[in-house]
Amino acid sequence: MTTAKAVASKQDELALRREIEALGPWFQNLTIGGVQTAPDHFLGDYPAFKFARFADALPRDLSGKSVLDIGCNAGFYAIEMKRRGAAEVVGIDSDERYLAQARFAADALGFPDIRFEQLSVYDVGRLGRRFDLVIFMGVLYHLRHPLLALDLIREHVAGELMLFQTMQQGSADVLQVPEDHPFHLPGTTRPPTYFDNPAYPRMHFIERKFAHDWTNWWAPNAACSQAMLRAAGFTIAAQPEEEVYLCRTAPVPYGDWMGSAAVYPAMPAKGDEA
Repeated sequence: MTTAKAVASKQDELALRREIEALGPWFQNLTIGGVQTAPDHFLGDYPAFKFARFADALPRDLSGKSVLDIGCNAGFYAIEMKRRGAAEVVGIDSDERYLAQARFAADALGFPDIRFEQLSVYDVGRLGRRFDLVIFMGVLYHLRHPLLALDLIREHVAGELMLFQTMQQGSADVLQVPEDHPFHLPGTTRPPTYFDNPAYPRMHFIERKFAHDWTNWWAPNAACSQAMLRAAGFTIAAQPEEEVYLCRTAPVPYGDWMGSAAVYPAMPAKGDEA
């Protein structure tokens, strides 16, 4: 490389760094033109290192498929789906700063046809259509009305698959609960005690901050994540990582499917066997 070319290359890199810094701070670490957007992220190379753990759960070839990325942030997953050949990718987020980052990153990486819109998850019905794959990663615990959000996704935009992730706290065990919860245990005046079992579906409410973030409202345990997905009309096809679920839309009407004894077989909580 001649000295002139080397100088021009260095100037281009400095200009790129200035553009990236002007759009910051970045929560997603993307590599654009050899420059990382969040090289000092407290989680490391996030979310690339995390995606590597469950990337194989999704089809490698998305040719002809449509994808909706809800809470797209800087567009990492939207871009990854485009790299897999998705015919159409739409990313939505309520934060215009993240959308500006996403538009910049997608254009710089050669995917200018990804569409980004400022839209709340509660307003997905405005999109007026379904998508073959919905990505709903890292959003649920930031919502004041999480089950409503899942209901709206299932009702308006979920086509075949949904890739879902949420922060989970508490037990990783899953208690099989009865289809109908009695007020008292049969033949006794004692109340059921499954509610005291750590593996019972449980949503922890965070009144103030979690990890210095006041927008972290909820932390379900594993049983609660799975129960909420079922209640909203999704079946869990795979769990490639502890907090990640690949879901399919359940048959309609899924109310019949939800109440199936095969889904909710009765299991007495510890100490209730007598």
